Amino acid sequence: MSKQTLLGATLVELQRLVQRLGMPAFSAKQIASWLYDKQVTTIDEMTNLSLKHRNLLSEVAEVGAEAPIERMQSADGTVKYLYRIDNLGFVEAVFIPDEERGTLCVSSQVGCKMNCRFCMTGKQGFHGNLTAGQILNQIQSLPECDRLTNVVFMGMGEPLDNVDEVLKAMEIMTASYGYGWSPKRITLSTSGLRKGLRRFLEESDCHLAISLHSPVHQQRIDLMPAEKAFPIAEIVELLRGYDFSKQRRLSFEYIVFKGVNDSLLYAKELLKLLRGVDCRVNLIRFHAIPNVTLEGADMETMIHLRDYLTTHGLFTTIRASRGEDILAACGMLSTAKQDADEAGKTTPQTSEVAKD
Repeated sequence: MSKQTLLGATLVELQRLVQRLGMPAFSAKQIASWLYDKQVTTIDEMTNLSLKHRNLLSEVAEVGAEAPIERMQSADGTVKYLYRIDNLGFVEAVFIPDEERGTLCVSSQVGCKMNCRFCMTGKQGFHGNLTAGQILNQIQSLPECDRLTNVVFMGMGEPLDNVDEVLKAMEIMTASYGYGWSPKRITLSTSGLRKGLRRFLEESDCHLAISLHSPVHQQRIDLMPAEKAFPIAEIVELLRGYDFSKQRRLSFEYIVFKGVNDSLLYAKELLKLLRGVDCRVNLIRFHAIPNVTLEGADMETMIHLRDYLTTHGLFTTIRASRGEDILAACGMLSTAKQDADEAGKTTPQTSEVAKD
């Protein structure tokens, strides 16, 4: 019989567990403190539990924390970590240091169902959802954990396709019994799955980033097949019903492709689409991936696009690209390690997909 994993359990779930084991009710908060404040890796370290209760807990549960199995560092300081996920394969997380800030890009799935044309994660297919514990493990096992200021759900997978576990992880990250972080430290990026998006907006106060990439319906379908089921125009209308003028921030991600979506025609369509929405646009340089004919626009074009949008009332930035030399930049995360294992190879490799 497999043991229950404690990492990723909410306080309510821990309360049910200690009640079932006949432990004092206050033990749940003690366990939560050991898990999320002190971030222990074994039950034996929970020394304010009696030896009897530690033994009892160890019979049915384990912490579930696991260190990354591989590390790769970029010339710009970005670090990519590879994690083994049970029988599902592997995922990557990317740590991006920047002066006083330290951002971690976490994954929520092994692979992805969305199959966006420009993203390597989708090219490997979908293998499974991560649990809340496997999401949090990317944070807690990070050697640079004490330097983290922000976490972005922009790694492998579509977070809202795994909405239950992602929201559970966010609860623990922001709860007083968990990390106690401000929701302003967390951003979720999504292509716009409507049902999951509604839940995220109602159940969380974290920042939201929408992967837009084209304001034109048919072209967005070509870039992002999810547009068929979740048109960006309908997503924007849904977002109009929420207040983003206070602490929660709404942004739209826009990868600029040469000769595809980089002209003022698209800038004007963006202005129409987002008129009246309190938001910003992040322009992102495209990072070439195998077997995809798309090319990135040059910096002059991106600056022109940014300046046009900003002068017409839509605050726009160009996102700095990080970690491209280790395949850790936007759209480059995948699992070459998984492909190697499936092919019966034994040579260590790392994955190749993440976002800035």
